[in-house]
Amino acid sequence: MLKGIAVVWMPVQDIDRAKNFYGSTLGLSITKEDGDWAEVDANGLTIGLNGREPAGAQSDGGPVVTFQPEASLEDTVSELQNQGVEVPAGISEHPWGRVATFKDSEGNDVQLYEPPK
Repeated sequence: MLKGIAVVWMPVQDIDRAKNFYGSTLGLSITKEDGDWAEVDANGLTIGLNGREPAGAQSDGGPVVTFQPEASLEDTVSELQNQGVEVPAGISEHPWGRVATFKDSEGNDVQLYEPPK
């Protein structure tokens, strides 16, 4: 069902402060930036710095593991829903791609991500 991890999202309140911490303090490369969003290369793992999906899983704090589905985002969301997984906000569209947010069995936020075409 999943290819692997696409990105780990770190929710931030101040994007400039976060970029300074991950870039200057930790010495990691900021690879992409767009307004209140940035990507950091952590030895091949992408860490995304941005706010949470406002209509997503509705929780505070903590990172969000984002997986890349093997099939289309719609097919994967449908398959999860058939297994009883709730996807409260459905699929949301953004300039940087499409996401579907849900909870794992322990209440942690998880997303599916599909890059823009």
